[in-house]
Amino acid sequence: MPVLLAVSLTACGGDDGPDVVVEGKFRQRPAVEFPKGEAPPEAFQVETPIEGEGRKVAEGDLVVADYAGYVWKKGGTSALIGSSYQGGVPSSFPTWNLVPGLKKALVGAKVGSRVVAVIPPVDGYGPKGAPRLQIGGEDALVYVLDVVAAHAKDASVAAEEGLEKAGLPKVAGGAVPGVAVPGGPAPKDLVVETVKKGPGEVIEPGRLVAIQYVGALWRDGKVFSSSWSDGKVYATAIGQGLVIKGWDEALVGRTAGSRLLVVTPPGKAYGDEDLKVKGLPKYGIKADDTLVYVIDVLGVY
Repeated sequence: MPVLLAVSLTACGGDDGPDVVVEGKFRQRPAVEFPKGEAPPEAFQVETPIEGEGRKVAEGDLVVADYAGYVWKKGGTSALIGSSYQGGVPSSFPTWNLVPGLKKALVGAKVGSRVVAVIPPVDGYGPKGAPRLQIGGEDALVYVLDVVAAHAKDASVAAEEGLEKAGLPKVAGGAVPGVAVPGGPAPKDLVVETVKKGPGEVIEPGRLVAIQYVGALWRDGKVFSSSWSDGKVYATAIGQGLVIKGWDEALVGRTAGSRLLVVTPPGKAYGDEDLKVKGLPKYGIKADDTLVYVIDVLGVY
């Protein structure tokens, strides 16, 4: 892997502009120096000082990257607004839900690359800015992004074999798993079955996990959500209460590359007493519903 000694960023298209200097190694917190007292350029800037050898990021991918983000004020000052380096866990960047400048910086970059971008307001938050981040309508954004992984919208662990056990939903094999819920009462306790065990990293509490999933209701077998159908790989930290308890408990200790069947009773789903809202009406989920998931663990970071 090449080492970045320093890169000086100037405006795309050959326009002269103030330079931002970035130093550091891939996946190590970069040193970023802004030109003193100078306003940000009006043109979008991007450089790839470290060129990776992985697959190119495509539109619709979920990107996993370490990052440091800065606001560059029109008056010439700058400030850090976010960074993943100090926590040791990268962040997820869904290319379908980014400000235009971040999307332009990431799509086409190769996994293993460091990308540095200066994003003017027109490619950022626009004239209204982002008050919650203390970003004004004339402020630029500067991002250093170390691209760790990229997951395509149709990615899966592609288990050839399915799973069929008495009293449990049947899981069909293939790139996108099918699930058939049996008749009869649902299990009262959380059920986790391994359809395919992956060889990758172990999920520990606090790790970022990239996932594809399909979810169905036990009571009628209706699929209420599917990341494959939505074309959006899902990413979340596990073991920190950011997802339903059934997922937190089922996924910790599992490995990347695994396909899992998870049957979640109401008390570990949307009938959880700790939840302020019972059920999830948007998806037709009632507070007393047992939920059935087939989960593909694409990556652990």
